[in-house]
Amino acid sequence: MEFLGNEQHKIINGDSLKVLKDFVDDNSIDLIFIDPPYNIGKNFNGHKDKWDKDEDYLEWCYEWLQLCVKKLKKSGSLYVMTSTQFMPFFDIFLRDKINILSRIVWYYDSSGVQAKKYYGSMYEPILFCVKDANNYTFNSNVILVEAKTGAKRKLIDYRKNPPQVYNSEKVPGNVWEYPRVRYRMEEYENHPTQKPIALLERIIKASSNEGDIILDPFAGAFTTAYVAQKLHRKSISIELQEDYIKIGLRRLGLSDTYKGEKLERELKTYELQKTNTDQFKLFETNYGTYFHEKNQRNSAKTL
Repeated sequence: MEFLGNEQHKIINGDSLKVLKDFVDDNSIDLIFIDPPYNIGKNFNGHKDKWDKDEDYLEWCYEWLQLCVKKLKKSGSLYVMTSTQFMPFFDIFLRDKINILSRIVWYYDSSGVQAKKYYGSMYEPILFCVKDANNYTFNSNVILVEAKTGAKRKLIDYRKNPPQVYNSEKVPGNVWEYPRVRYRMEEYENHPTQKPIALLERIIKASSNEGDIILDPFAGAFTTAYVAQKLHRKSISIELQEDYIKIGLRRLGLSDTYKGEKLERELKTYELQKTNTDQFKLFETNYGTYFHEKNQRNSAKTL
């Protein structure tokens, strides 16, 4: 167990269950975003995300779900993700413990290989839950999106007196379209299940206020904490693997080094190629300049 960061943005290197039990106070968190391992075989830096039995995975999930509900303030909100095949179990488990207000679909297109003998998965489900259905934060005015009926088609709502054009903005529905984080994107970090900044921006803007505390028990690429910092919230991030801890420290600007190692963003393949090309061009330029000046000096001596 290692405690890093500062009072505004705490990073804890340790097991989520132990940290939640022993180091996070009950009724202390304003917003929890949970993006756990999905039990579908993803490789997290050598650690395979696959349990021997589905029942074992669900038993583990139920334990941290129960803990997270306890950690929420009475006015707190919780967003939880998992794979499409396991979300029904999460949904049923949570129904008598917290109020599920929305079942969200995060939809994305895919340019990769898709299934040919069944319908490939192109979305991930998210549950939006609150502890008290009569007392929770929801800043609808800061997450408005275009309402095409009013903004583009200019249709008239004759139910109003006098009749008028439909509103040009609305609160988003429960289908959210954001591209997945790809290798060439500026926000990309070396993590197999990184979530988009835009996705976390909507959640954090809607369900918290400046100064609120946001908890991410499976920090991964630390997008939750990164967006929380950007939006002037506080954060608590729990992460088991040191390689991802290093991403968090660097991404949040909390430290330049970790255990003597300088923290720098890993260059992507195309960036390395460009760097090598630029260095070669610089070498060519310097090499040519050197011999040009040498030839000029030799010519001067001859004269």
